[in-house]
Amino acid sequence: MGISGKVALVTGAAQGIGKAIALRLARDGADIALVDLNQEKLDTAAAEVRALGRRAVTCIADVSQLQQVTEAVAFAERELGGFDIIVNNAGIAQVQALLDVTPDEVDRIMRINVQGTLWGIQAAAKTFKKRGQKGKIINACSIAGHDGFALLGVYSATKFAVRALTQAAAKELAADGITVNAYCPGVVGTDMWTEIDKRMAEVTGVELGATYKKYVDGIALGRAETPEDVAGLVSFLAGPDADYMTGQAPLIDGGLVYR
Repeated sequence: MGISGKVALVTGAAQGIGKAIALRLARDGADIALVDLNQEKLDTAAAEVRALGRRAVTCIADVSQLQQVTEAVAFAERELGGFDIIVNNAGIAQVQALLDVTPDEVDRIMRINVQGTLWGIQAAAKTFKKRGQKGKIINACSIAGHDGFALLGVYSATKFAVRALTQAAAKELAADGITVNAYCPGVVGTDMWTEIDKRMAEVTGVELGATYKKYVDGIALGRAETPEDVAGLVSFLAGPDADYMTGQAPLIDGGLVYR
């Protein structure tokens, strides 16, 4: 049966990897709560979910705010009549030398990438416990959560933190039948990597596209990753074949980083 009839909430679902995840879980049979900050893009993504024959609701929420994340989970449960899976996908990148990064820059990325993941874990786990059921928590990590990258130092720190939260939450919630895993993409052809490449050009003086090409050229499978590649792993983590898997953060990067 897979996840047919289950309810999944995906943050950062309006575009890119988050949208691909929402659509894949809908194809797998789940009803989807899409959470992001852009209502127009959310509406487009929701329409695509409905075109697959699944229910979809949208919610504007800033994941760095605990109350907004809690309310988004409650909204999904109420509107879709259940709650089974959360994908804490929302996040931002930051290209900055460690010697130049400012307190405001650190605060912003930590609030979104680390606190946003933590609040999603909290809200989902409390809802699963209240409902007296098992559940799946799936967090967005990165190759930068396995290997620190120059000029992406603080971003890498946030993704190492996501791995730590994933491992700790898995241990704390296992007795309740709640699994907690993460997924670690590499170089994905999305707006985030367009911005990373642009910032790398500004900081290092290389040509636009050079940083992206350098990393893609290092991928063993010979091509950049797609959002759908990532969504395939999330589909597995959300389904019954991953019921005995918890605390893990597998790489899905085409063979760029080996750990």
